[in-house]
Amino acid sequence: MEARIKEIFESIQGEGPVVGYKQLFIRFCGCNLDCDYCDTDFDISGSALYDPKDLFTKINSDFDLNKIHSISLTGGEPLLNADFINEFTNLLPKIKIYLETNATLSEQFMKIKDKIDIISADIKLPSATGKDTFELHDRFLQSCAGVYTFAKIVFDSNITESEIKRCCQLGQKYGIELILQPKMDENSISVDNCFCEEILDKFLNLYQNVRLIPQVHKFLNVR
Repeated sequence: MEARIKEIFESIQGEGPVVGYKQLFIRFCGCNLDCDYCDTDFDISGSALYDPKDLFTKINSDFDLNKIHSISLTGGEPLLNADFINEFTNLLPKIKIYLETNATLSEQFMKIKDKIDIISADIKLPSATGKDTFELHDRFLQSCAGVYTFAKIVFDSNITESEIKRCCQLGQKYGIELILQPKMDENSISVDNCFCEEILDKFLNLYQNVRLIPQVHKFLNVR
């Protein structure tokens, strides 16, 4: 069993409620979506094939896991490699596993649910991505019961009242925190401060467990 991995690196988590922690990022190639705003390079050029034992050996030889808060499985969409992740995590010492996912592959997630400690579920807004995946998100969040989960919502000036309402309904239904993340243009936020505060207030009028956190790693100039 092999998985194609774009890169493996240490950095500071720049998104969501665990912002600021040192993580080991394992970026898998490939995704089942093609979102308009995606700025992540996860194609196969420059990638490498690993089997679970080879990946375990590499991270143990190249990195000091004692300094790492958690291992971030990211992409692309890591759940396309759920069977690989299941075998790889079986080899690891006790360390938190952080899953960054587009929250559409609930059946794949169930294969590794017992291995995951933190879920960053990316709720895709049709206005930002060109896709309506709310039903898939609903099914996915239902499968996350018992695992610490938050939802990340990337938005820009096109966000709609209907999207805000649907996001808040998911937050209420599953009792999860919603993290609003303004879309970035390179290293600058694509909307102004007043608009960010306005959108946060609109969410808070419907659901109180909401925070606005931009991509902090962009300002720190780290990966």
